[in-house]
Amino acid sequence: MNRRIIFYMLGQILKVEAVLMLLPLICSVIYREKSAITFVITIALALLLGFLLTLLNKPKDKTFFAKEGFVIVALSWMTLSVVGALPFVISGAIPNFVDAFFETVSGFTTTGATILGGTEIEGMSKGLLFWRSFTHWIGGMGILVLVMAIVPTDSGRSIHIIRAEMPGPIVGKLVPKLKSTAKILYLIYIILTLLEVILLFAGGMSLFESLVHSFGTAGTGGFGVKGDSIASYSPYLQWVITVFMLIFGINFNIYYLIIAGKLRTAFKSEELWCYVGIVIAAVALVTYNIHNLFDGFWETVRQSAFQVASIITTTGYATTDFNLWPGLSKGILFILMFIGACAGSTAGGIKVSRIVLLFKRISANLRHMIHPRGAEAVRFEGKKVESETLNGVLVYFAIYFVCFTVILFVLLFEPFDFETNISAVAACFNNVGPGLSKVGPMGNYDIFSYLSKMVLSVAMLLGRLEIYPLILLFSPRNWIKSRNK
Repeated sequence: MNRRIIFYMLGQILKVEAVLMLLPLICSVIYREKSAITFVITIALALLLGFLLTLLNKPKDKTFFAKEGFVIVALSWMTLSVVGALPFVISGAIPNFVDAFFETVSGFTTTGATILGGTEIEGMSKGLLFWRSFTHWIGGMGILVLVMAIVPTDSGRSIHIIRAEMPGPIVGKLVPKLKSTAKILYLIYIILTLLEVILLFAGGMSLFESLVHSFGTAGTGGFGVKGDSIASYSPYLQWVITVFMLIFGINFNIYYLIIAGKLRTAFKSEELWCYVGIVIAAVALVTYNIHNLFDGFWETVRQSAFQVASIITTTGYATTDFNLWPGLSKGILFILMFIGACAGSTAGGIKVSRIVLLFKRISANLRHMIHPRGAEAVRFEGKKVESETLNGVLVYFAIYFVCFTVILFVLLFEPFDFETNISAVAACFNNVGPGLSKVGPMGNYDIFSYLSKMVLSVAMLLGRLEIYPLILLFSPRNWIKSRNK
């Protein structure tokens, strides 16, 4: 284990976080808020720790391997969340550190689960609201992807960091140079975010609200500035957010292919069309099921489309209390929590590609049972899927189920109904945010004990980093010195 490179990268991460905090600091200064001093203090601490870690751990050899990549990612996200929680604690907006940590983890992992009530959100300073939603934008594409794009690195093995941080079963380079890949991803991310800001601003939102909600949409997180989420905004603004939630749920490789002029290849994506098909089917079923709850067909479609888009992309915004919907509609939304959107997007969940590969593997096994001598290969996106990838998908589902069960078991000690507990685990583990019953779109997570909040914080990190980095971080074998890489 190359410990020097691990702590050196942590120092770089802290310095980048300090620079990113300048934006909410500027926001606080513009609005002449006292919270500005909290950002000054946090930035100073982050810079101090960052420079100490990089100066004391400057490695002679900056190359690293898969295990270092996983550990760097896991430690970085935990460190980011600890430091990122300090403005809430220092300002007194969220005085308890466990609550502030939960809120910040929820932000960086783009979950959007909150311990704050509506009046607490609306009474928070604009600088803190900006930082709260900006954590979504930072975590959506990945802080280490950002570091790869802007910080000089000599390592030819940085792909291990990208693979550990980017969601989905298959991660590769768009172009030969990894730094160029990171820059392309962030350029696309920034352009789409700015486009949404412009459209929201044109629809009547203030510049501040446009930025905050674009951060929440781009990172598929769901933090906003109002207690009722998006319900009090106009139908135009709700449609804009609906469309952009779906856009940010698409694999960013598709956008690169479109920019590169490879339209035929982009629109042949099997995962893309499965994702689109699931959305259309879910919207149609929910629309039919709730048609008597709203006035007019298009009002029903808008409410259905918004909630479906919000849940499948794991954004978590809401325009109505879907907790009051019929069982079929709630059941569909609950299933969508697990499916999630596309690999390589900013969304959470298991991912459409894994679901497709699972069903293809099941289908292949059934055909093999009927025709034992047959050896039909599983194909995805026009290519043969290697057995190693298929086995990886099956192992992921097994570990996912075990983690989900353990987390749910802990929450069952809480004095709440089963629907509340299981949907809380599903919403946090899949980085969705709102669940059902007491943690529905009009509720929050402050009802849980501090132990459960910490467990749910771990669940959010497990979901965003797709389990392996945290497991490997706490594996003793990875920290034992060995000559074998």
